[in-house]
Amino acid sequence: MRKPPHEAQPVAQRLWLRYRKTDRMRFASHRDFQRSLERAVRRAGLPVASSGGFSPHPRISYTNAAPTGVASEAEYLELGLAKCVDPGEVKDDLNSALPCGFRIVSVAPKAAGRLTDSLEASQWRLEFPGVAGPDLAAACDRLHDLAPVTVTRVSHKGRRDLIVTDALVSTGVTGVTGEFSDSGDECAILHMVVRNVTPSVRPSEVLTALTEQAELVAKQPVLVTRLAQGPMDELGMIGDPLAVDL
Repeated sequence: MRKPPHEAQPVAQRLWLRYRKTDRMRFASHRDFQRSLERAVRRAGLPVASSGGFSPHPRISYTNAAPTGVASEAEYLELGLAKCVDPGEVKDDLNSALPCGFRIVSVAPKAAGRLTDSLEASQWRLEFPGVAGPDLAAACDRLHDLAPVTVTRVSHKGRRDLIVTDALVSTGVTGVTGEFSDSGDECAILHMVVRNVTPSVRPSEVLTALTEQAELVAKQPVLVTRLAQGPMDELGMIGDPLAVDL
């Protein structure tokens, strides 16, 4: 058997990173971000450990990425380094090399357990231009009354039924006039907390349930942003797994 040309580098330090995806970069795919981060790591000269074998790759682990087209203030990854460095320097060095719209928010040493396990739920904001607050609130009430509500996801793997209301922890609606709508019409805003279940329930699937089963009429595109992601307490509040005061 031919011996692999590269040996795996031992990991001396593991860091958890929180990053945001904003502006036009919300339309970038998760793979686009991966390529941008790996280029930024090389430009910054960070000592990222690599795997062994015939196709070594950097020790970077991603988890629960937001869908393409969705902005986010709370995406997370784990970085394995071949030697220990100052987390603050990692943040500054990466931000100087990443394109506009991708930004590292905070860096902290790995906590106990797995990063994936600490991302129990997400808080989302959905902006509905042209929709009045009372109309959106009424649709949310109907959705809860109809529970359980199922939507069908169609992908290359086939069709899968998802019970949206099982993952939906809470909803709250506010109405803001003119702030988000170019026409100055009212723009209802939905704040919701969704458990990060497997398979995940996406904001688009909650929107499908609202429009197809709860009779909400949304004529303009809905802008979706993930505001927070992490452990969830008994009151449904989302914490930061890095435990950093941002």
